Amino acid sequence: MHRRAVPSRLMLPLVLAPVLALGACASGASGAASSSTAAAATAATFGPVTLDDCGTQVTVTKPPTRVVSIKSSATEMMLALGLGDRLVGTAFADGPVPSQWAAAAAKVPVLGDTVPSQEALLAANPDFVYAGWESNVSSSGVGDRATLASRGIGTYVSPAACKEKGSMPDPLTFDTVFGEIGQVGQIFGVPDRAAALVAKQKADLAAVQKLPGHRTALWYSSGNDTPYVGAGIGAPQMIMDAAGLTNVFADVHDTWTSVGWEKVVAANPDVIVLVDATWNTATSKITALEQNPATAQLAAVKQHRYVVVPFAATEAGVRNVEAVQTVVAGVNALDGGAAPTGGATATPGSTPSAG
Repeated sequence: MHRRAVPSRLMLPLVLAPVLALGACASGASGAASSSTAAAATAATFGPVTLDDCGTQVTVTKPPTRVVSIKSSATEMMLALGLGDRLVGTAFADGPVPSQWAAAAAKVPVLGDTVPSQEALLAANPDFVYAGWESNVSSSGVGDRATLASRGIGTYVSPAACKEKGSMPDPLTFDTVFGEIGQVGQIFGVPDRAAALVAKQKADLAAVQKLPGHRTALWYSSGNDTPYVGAGIGAPQMIMDAAGLTNVFADVHDTWTSVGWEKVVAANPDVIVLVDATWNTATSKITALEQNPATAQLAAVKQHRYVVVPFAATEAGVRNVEAVQTVVAGVNALDGGAAPTGGATATPGSTPSAG
């Protein structure tokens, strides 16, 4: 998980209990069961789900219908599975929702720019909370999981964000990401949609042509005085591996880590991947790199060898394959190859725009 100006860092893990029944979905992963008739049909065919989620046993006896999602990764998972009609509130967005889901997202109340208060959560009258970070469902967030359960509110945390030893993926892999899609599909009674989405993402990932040669990269997530960068076992490493880049901090056994600028200079990356967030933009990162006397001398900075990816695509979720595609397309464009086909990138001498 990334460090942000407000909450503390918590990241990655996963325990996959149930097995997803893979089958074709006639309506596709983006189809939404928006009518009450469809919701009733889903409930009628629903089988109870029990799984281990960050060390907490989650049992769902009927599909949740009033859901609050916290973090973009959770919100976008719901939208990608056509479950926008189940959302009664969202919070803690890291950037704009992609255009294909924007209309559905616009119908959902926003409860807060960061983690909503417990009062705001309860006012939405949810029966379930889907959290992108484990701290979202703690006493310092909307309430701890046991307290929420006592109020009849179920909880699910993105498995890649579990902190407990034995639960945290080491390293994070796309199997973990696809496993979360399957679990969410089971919880909400739409396993066929989840299977279709996983199949599409696996096909898209398999179609990626890795970058040739041996290019090194810095994954610059946040921070100006002290950069917070992608380390060796989290989503940045997973994405860079799939793209064919060598992470200059792959030897750090963590998901993300803080490093001194002197280490960045010593690493001398060929490419700098800039994470663009509403609260720490890619443009602000470029300013930090170009105003720092040490990093300003790096060839990657002088030549503007930047590739920009949206923050929400860099945490474990439905946009990780998109992030791989964006990185590959961006580096190819920097090298004079094909122009990027998705996401936001910066070509030599240009200023990037948000994705």
